[in-house]
Amino acid sequence: MVLQVVQMVLPIVVLLGLGMVCRRKKVFDMNGLAGLKAVVGDICLPVVLFNAFFTAHYSAAVALIFVLVYAGFGLALGLGFALRKLAAPHGKFFPFLLASAEGGMLGYALYGVLMGEQSGFAAVDLGQTVFAYTAFLGFLALTDGRKPTAGGLVKNMVTNKCCIGMALGILLGVLGVGQWVLASPAAGMVTEIISMITAPTSALVLLVVGYELDLDRNLLRPVAVTVLCRLAVMGCLLALVSFVLFRIVPYDKGLQIALMILYSLPAPFIIPLFADVGDEGRYISTSLSVHTLCTILLFIAIAAFSLR
Repeated sequence: MVLQVVQMVLPIVVLLGLGMVCRRKKVFDMNGLAGLKAVVGDICLPVVLFNAFFTAHYSAAVALIFVLVYAGFGLALGLGFALRKLAAPHGKFFPFLLASAEGGMLGYALYGVLMGEQSGFAAVDLGQTVFAYTAFLGFLALTDGRKPTAGGLVKNMVTNKCCIGMALGILLGVLGVGQWVLASPAAGMVTEIISMITAPTSALVLLVVGYELDLDRNLLRPVAVTVLCRLAVMGCLLALVSFVLFRIVPYDKGLQIALMILYSLPAPFIIPLFADVGDEGRYISTSLSVHTLCTILLFIAIAAFSLR
């Protein structure tokens, strides 16, 4: 089993390492990084999300998972505000580092490496994605003194290509178009096109994440407190959501693995994109980087669990 775990984890470590080498050796600059992010965020991930929800089977269980995940991250955000003094003087963004998760840029990549496909992660990511673009961004706007509006939140969603891909996939999936296409003579052609587009997603995401790993030793104490608090909160959410969910629906190991990956992820990487972080940028980036490394360590345990 040890060899099998190594086979799953080593490619991730290598790609993260290659990303770090690209930064140190200046294989490409920030403009090149922006280009890679654009390919991932504007092409690959929207297609991954579209395909995941387009081919998904919709049921009451999916609705239950959505409610549990959304409510859980809402609870995490509330705890973040209650405990923000622990990370003083960096408490302003502490609540947002405790809530939501980087499903798009990391969750699907890790799940894909482990399971060989990415659609199984969609069921748990739906609640997270909707939470991120509603409550999460709504409260994040308050850090700039802006009052969140329904129109502003809707605009964030309808202008984001990943949300568009997800929404289109859900619409066609719920209408049964996805299953109809998969049962039609065009199934092979459609799946081949989607596979060609999504194939490099995991590698590109991990390369970008490795490039952006940023560890500032001067922020060790507040970052350590932040990461430990998030790990504790996410661990409790994993136990609570799993307990409630599998008391209602039959146990499914693939779904359990998806939940384990979701709650091992760092906070969303979009925080600096939707808020004026100012001098807090180093604290945020260091916290995200440290938790990303913790995610890789947790992934080793999840990989071992998947082989049991």
